[in-house]
Parts: sequence; structure tokens; C-alpha cells
Amino acid sequence: MLDRDCVQFLQWALPRLRMRWPGFRKVRKQVCKRIHRRIDELKLADVAAYREYLEGHAGEWSVLDGFCRVTVSRFYRDRGVFGFLGRQVLPELCRWALDRDERIVRAWSAGCGSGEEPYTLSLLWELELKPRFPMLGVHILATEADAAMIRRAEDACYPASSLKDLPKRWCDAGFAPSGEVHCLRPEYKAVVEFAQHDLRAGLPNGPFDLILCRNLAFTYWDLDLQLETASRVWEGLRPRGALVIGAHETLPADLTGFMPWSEQHRIYVRQEEGGS
Repeated sequence: MLDRDCVQFLQWALPRLRMRWPGFRKVRKQVCKRIHRRIDELKLADVAAYREYLEGHAGEWSVLDGFCRVTVSRFYRDRGVFGFLGRQVLPELCRWALDRDERIVRAWSAGCGSGEEPYTLSLLWELELKPRFPMLGVHILATEADAAMIRRAEDACYPASSLKDLPKRWCDAGFAPSGEVHCLRPEYKAVVEFAQHDLRAGLPNGPFDLILCRNLAFTYWDLDLQLETASRVWEGLRPRGALVIGAHETLPADLTGFMPWSEQHRIYVRQEEGGS
């Protein structure tokens, strides 16, 4: 399948899935390879035939939707974000939790892929925050729509390339080599709970002090779906809780209910009033 044919197909199909083409421009090869394999599985002649197949088989749209899940991640992605979380955001959330007589800080990693993001948060907590706030614990809910990704995350073993951005001290403390992979030690897995969940389907049980929704809704989804998602996230956050989006993402321009905590790091705080 030629690249231009796949681009034309995606520009036709993505709006029907409530997604937007600009978000896929740089990552389309991953999606196009999956579509090409599907065309071969169905023994269709080309992408035009697949388009006709979609028109006649409504159930195929959910298959195509699965092909559009982009799975690119690594530990400590956008290190400045995790640095700011450790220096400013999490200490503030800890102090607010203590003010409420809470003993658990609750975080949600939405669209967690194969676990690199929530496990980075676990390492940050255990190695940097726990010594400062020994009276507090953390619970990290990590959700992903793809069951295969959840299984990989629960296995928690990764190639060295996935860990290349982590501070050496974190690598040494957090991982045990096992053949060609590095496996996260049990104490860093213990605070993370994985669940299969599609962010578009609703909200897991909250409220949360911190929500990470990075490189998903505000990259790939259309504006209306972004607004719906932001509204759900607002409802799931405690007042003064923090939302983190991707380093190259922006919240919808007419969205209310959030104020910047750090525009540089795309971290926002939930206001008491004015949810979208």
C-alpha cells in the first residue's frame, strides 16, 4: 500500500471515528502497517476495497479503531515534566492530602500503554516523595483500552532502550536484569493497579489528586471528543488536583475549569468552579 493511498484513506476514515488526521501525520506508518495486514487477512485487493468493506460491515469500524491506537512510549518521557511533578506538584498534592486528613494520594494514568508512565510515577514516588512524606501512600490506577498492552505492563519487563532516559539511580534501584530485559522490582509494581478501560467510555472511580492524560485525547481525537474527555477529567479530579497532558498538546481553546500550573510542562490545576 502506497503512503499516499493510506493518507487518503485515513483522512476519509478518521473523522468517522471521531479522530483527527493532523494527530496521525507523524505516526501514520504504524497505523498503515496494521491496515495493510488487515487487507491481506481479508484477501482484499487494495485499500479502496477495504473502504468498500467498511461501508458494508459496520463491525469492522471497531477493528479499525483498534488499529489507530498508537503505542509509542518509554520511561521518564519528557523528563522536565516528571522533574516538575517531583519538585512542585506532588509535594503540594501531598500537603493538601494531609490537610484533608487523607493518607493516600491517588493518581490515574489514562492510556498507559505498556506501563512506562505509571511505573515512572511509582519510581518518582518511592524514591523522591516517600522519604519526604512517610505518613502518606500512593495508589496509581493505570488504564489502557488494549488488553495485550495491559498484559505487557503487568509483566513489567522492558528492553534497555525503554529505560535510557531514566536517572541511573532510579534504574539501579528499580530494575533487576533478566536476560536481555530489565524487570521492575516488586515494590515498585505494588502501588500500581492496571485495568482495561477506554477513556471514551466513561470515568473510573475517583476522585483523583493527579491525572496524566498524555499523548492521547488531545493529540488524536476530534475537538468535540476532546471537550467531552476534558469534562470527564474535570469531574474525576479533586478541586486543586492536577492534570498533565502531552508536551506537544494543548487543551481546547474554549475549555473552562482549568488554570495553568505550568504552561511549559502542560500541567493544569482543576478549579473549584467552572468545569467545562
